Amino acid sequence: MTASNVPAGPRTEALDRLPVKDAVPELLRALDERGVAVLCAPPGTGKTTLVPLVLAGLVGGGPVRRVLVAEPRRIAARAAARRMAWLLGERTGGKVGFTVRGERQAGRGTVVEVVTTGVLVQRLHRDQELTGVDVVVLDECHERHLDADTAAAFLLDVRAALRPDLRLIAASATTDAEGWARLLGEGGPDGGDGPGEPAPVVSAPGVSHPVEVVWAPPERPVRPPHGMRVDPALLDHVAAVVRRALREREGDVLCFLPGVGEIARVAGKLGGLAGAEVLQVHGRAPAAVQEAVLAGADGGRRRVVLATSVAESSLTVPGVRIVVDCGLAREPRMDHARGLSALTTVRASRAAARQRAGRAGREAPGVVYRCWPEAEDARLPRFPSPEIAGADLTAFALQTACWGDPDASGLALLDPPPAGAMTAARETLAAIGAVDTAGRATERGTRMARLGLHPRLARALIDGAEEVGARRAAEVVALLSEEPPREYGDDLAAAWRTARHGGDPYAARWRQEARRLEHALTAEGLAGADGARGGDGLARGEDAVAGLVAALAFPERVARRRGERAYLMAAGTGAELGDGSRLGAAPWLAVAVADRPVAAASARVRLAAVTDEDTARTAAAALASDGAEVRWADGDVLARRVSRLGAIELVSRPLADLDPHAVRRALLEGLRREGTGLLRWSAQATAVRQRMAFLHRELGGAWPDVSDAALLDRVDDWLGVELARARRRADLERVDAGVALARLLPWATGEAARFEELAPERIEVPSGSRVRVDYGGDRPVLAVKLQELFGWQEAPRIAGGRVPLLVHLLSPAGRPAAVTADLASFWKDGYRSVRAELRGRYPKHPWPEDPTTAEPTRRTNARR
Repeated sequence: MTASNVPAGPRTEALDRLPVKDAVPELLRALDERGVAVLCAPPGTGKTTLVPLVLAGLVGGGPVRRVLVAEPRRIAARAAARRMAWLLGERTGGKVGFTVRGERQAGRGTVVEVVTTGVLVQRLHRDQELTGVDVVVLDECHERHLDADTAAAFLLDVRAALRPDLRLIAASATTDAEGWARLLGEGGPDGGDGPGEPAPVVSAPGVSHPVEVVWAPPERPVRPPHGMRVDPALLDHVAAVVRRALREREGDVLCFLPGVGEIARVAGKLGGLAGAEVLQVHGRAPAAVQEAVLAGADGGRRRVVLATSVAESSLTVPGVRIVVDCGLAREPRMDHARGLSALTTVRASRAAARQRAGRAGREAPGVVYRCWPEAEDARLPRFPSPEIAGADLTAFALQTACWGDPDASGLALLDPPPAGAMTAARETLAAIGAVDTAGRATERGTRMARLGLHPRLARALIDGAEEVGARRAAEVVALLSEEPPREYGDDLAAAWRTARHGGDPYAARWRQEARRLEHALTAEGLAGADGARGGDGLARGEDAVAGLVAALAFPERVARRRGERAYLMAAGTGAELGDGSRLGAAPWLAVAVADRPVAAASARVRLAAVTDEDTARTAAAALASDGAEVRWADGDVLARRVSRLGAIELVSRPLADLDPHAVRRALLEGLRREGTGLLRWSAQATAVRQRMAFLHRELGGAWPDVSDAALLDRVDDWLGVELARARRRADLERVDAGVALARLLPWATGEAARFEELAPERIEVPSGSRVRVDYGGDRPVLAVKLQELFGWQEAPRIAGGRVPLLVHLLSPAGRPAAVTADLASFWKDGYRSVRAELRGRYPKHPWPEDPTTAEPTRRTNARR
C-alpha cells in the first residue's frame, strides 16, 4: 500500500464486512473469564486483522492494550501488519507495526505488533514476562510449525508462573481445535472453571460462497514424489490444467505447488500466456511482487498466481475465483543417522486441500481443480504432520535448555519431541559447547540462542569471527542461513562473490542478514577489536574462509575425496558432486548443503566449499580419534594404530604389540561373520558334530546344541584354549574342530561314555561289514547292499532304542534300490519287484526266493 492511497481514517465499511465481528463479544467474554481461548475462523473472516485491533482497543472502543500477533512466516507477518494499518487508515510503523528477522517497522506508539513465531521465541528468552504486552495471538497454529508449538509452551509456562494476567489466543483456520483447547486449559493458572478444563473455543462463520470441485487427474500415471523430486509429467499436467481453467472459468487463478523450484518450472511452461499475468509467491519472492499479489489485479488483466502453502491461510489474494491444487506439500525431515536435514515432498493433507479450495470462494462462488483422482482423496492424511515429529530438533533443544527444561518434559506441548531426535540434538549441542553434561545451557549456549540462528550456524559465526573477522564470518553464515539460488552454483565461495556483487532479491536479503549478524556479534561482545584472533585470520583467502565457516557449522560433513566426484563425509555418508561441478579436484570439502535421494547410496552435494585437512581437523576436533584398532576385516585380523576424523581414516600404521583381549574379540567377530567354517572340519569332525546334533534333537537334556549360533554362545567352553593361542585366520584354520567339539560332550554326568552306544559311528550288518551311519539328514541312514542284509528281520534302533535306522538298500553297483524302516515288510512285499528288476542286470549276485533264510554275503555267486 503506497502513501498516496492510504485512507485518511479507519475503513469502517471494510471492518464491518468482516464476519468475525459477530464472534468478538464471545471471545472477549472468554478472555475475561479464563484468560485463554481458541478462535476458529476460516480465512478471510478477519481473525488475523479485526480481532487484534479490537483486542488493542483500536476498534470498538475498548480499553487500550498492547497486542502481539505471531505469524508462522515473514511474508504473512508483513501482510497482516500492512492490512491492519490500511484498515486504520495509517502506515505500518505507527499504531500497527511488524518485526521479522532483519526488518522492523514499529515504534513507541505501536499498539499491535505482528512478529514471526521465531522472533516471539527470541523475545521470550530476553524477557520472559513480555513486559508491557497484554495479549498474545498465535495465528495459524493449526499448521503446527515447531516455533509456534515452542512459543505456545513458553507462553503457558509464563502464564502459570509469572504472568497470570497475560491473555493468550490460539487462532486456527480449521475446526481441529480440541487439542489446542485442552492444551491451553491445562497449561495455565486457575481461572473460570479451574485448571484442567479445556479453554473456550469460539467459532466464527466463514464466507459461505460455494466452491465446485473438479477432479482433474493426469491421463497417465505419474511417479510419486521422492525426496525433493517431483515428476516433471505432473508439472506439465498442472500447467495444462491452469490453461484449461482459464478457458473454462472467469476470474484469477491461484495454483498451489510444493516449492520454489516447481513454481519456477510451471511459470516457464506458462510463458507467453495470452491475456494473463503470471506471478510467483513464496518466502523468497521480492517484496514488490508480494505486495502486487496482495493488492489485487490492476487494469482488468487476469492473473495466475503460483504459490507455495504460504497462500493456504496466511495470505489473502484478491480476485481469485479458481484454485488449481497439485496435491503436494513440503515437510521437514531429519536423517539423524547421517546428519542430513532437508525438506521432503509429501501428499498434502485433506485439511490443507480444504484450505486451498476455500481460497476460490472468498469473494464469490468459485471452483477448485484437483490434480489427483477422486478415489485417492479419502486416503490422504487427515492433517499435516507436526513439525516436531520429523524435524531437526537442535534449535528446539537449545531453546528448552535456555528456558531451564533441557528435556522439555515440563512444557505443555501437543506432541512430545521424539526421544531419539532429542538425544541427537543434545549430542550436537554438547559438541559445540552450548550445553553441559546435564543438558543445561552454558553461557556460550545462551549467547548462541540470542543470535537468532540455528545453533550450528551460531557456532560458526562465533568461532569463525575469532578466526577470520566478524564481517566475513557474518557474510558466509548469511549464505548458509538461506540457501542461495541454484543458479549461484554449488561452490560456496563463488556464491559469496556472486551475492556480494548481485542485484537480485536474494543478494539484497543476504546483505541485510549479513549486517544483522555482524551487529549481533558486536552487541553480544563476541567480536574482538580487530575482528580476528591475532589479526592473522584476515589474511585468509575467500575460499579458505568459506571452507572454515562451513566446516565449523557442519563438522560431521567435512569430506575427503575418494574418487571422481566422490567423497566420504566424517559422518560416514558418501557424497557425490553433480555433473559439471568445479569442486571435484579438491582433496577436501566442507559440505554445507546436501540431501540424500530416496534409495541412493550417497548424498548429493548442493553447496560446499574447498577446504584442507588442517581446517577439517580444527572444525571437527570433537570427531577426532587416535588409537589402536584391532578388528576383523577383509577375512582376517587387522591390527593398526589409526587416526580418524569420524569415519575418515587419516593415518594408519601396523600395530606390533597386540592386546590379546582385542585379538580375541576380532577372532570372535570373524567367527560370527563367517561361521565356524573358519575352523578345520575333517570328515571325522563333521560326523561327530552331526551325531551330537542328532542326540540333542532326539534326547536333549545333557546333549548340547551344536548349531553355529549355540557354539558361538558357548565359545569358551569348547574353543577357549585355541582362541587364547590364535592371532590370525590361519591359526583358526589349523584348529581341529572335532577335538575342540568333544569338550562339549556331557563328561560331568557320565553320559559321554554312552556316546558310541547312543549314536554309533558304524553298525555291523549280517554280512559282517561295519557300515557307517549317516547322521546328516533328518533321520540317521544306514546305506548298505541288499545282499548283506539277508536274514535280517528288523533294522537296528539307536538313541536308546527310540529311533529306528532308515535303511537305504543298494544294488550290487551301490545305487539305491529301495528305502525302508521296516525290513520285514520289505522282504514280504517289496523284495519281489526289486528282485525281478535287478536279477537280470546283476546275474552274478544271489537273488534267492526267500531272503529271510538266505545267507548274507558281500560277494558274487562265483566267489562264494
